[in-house]
Amino acid sequence: MADLKAFAEQLVNLTVKEVSELATILKEEYGIEPAAAAVAVAGPAAGAAAPVEEKTSFDVILKSAGAAKLQVVKAVKEHCGLGLKEAKDLVDAAPSKVKEGISKEDAEALKKALEDAGAEVELK
Repeated sequence: MADLKAFAEQLVNLTVKEVSELATILKEEYGIEPAAAAVAVAGPAAGAAAPVEEKTSFDVILKSAGAAKLQVVKAVKEHCGLGLKEAKDLVDAAPSKVKEGISKEDAEALKKALEDAGAEVELK
């Protein structure tokens, strides 16, 4: 059970690029279409279930600066419009919210920029 939870955590934290690569592997290697797999796992619709609203507001959480702290501070400064001291303080306080209530596209772009700098990031 712990292994499955760890695996689920890894899946949740995949970048958009990694999800795309995973979908390609599933299709080419195993003939599985990811959308079809999700329907098969979910099973048939039960009665008149209320439609699920898609989340439109995201928080970007810096879990860790990783080994390249200076690069992460620079990325936070640039993408959040903070001064150098404020960006450093935010990175030093990790885990911490970098930005709150932003669009999915902005959140994914910020997550990618921070991960490219070496940080460990989570979207909520």
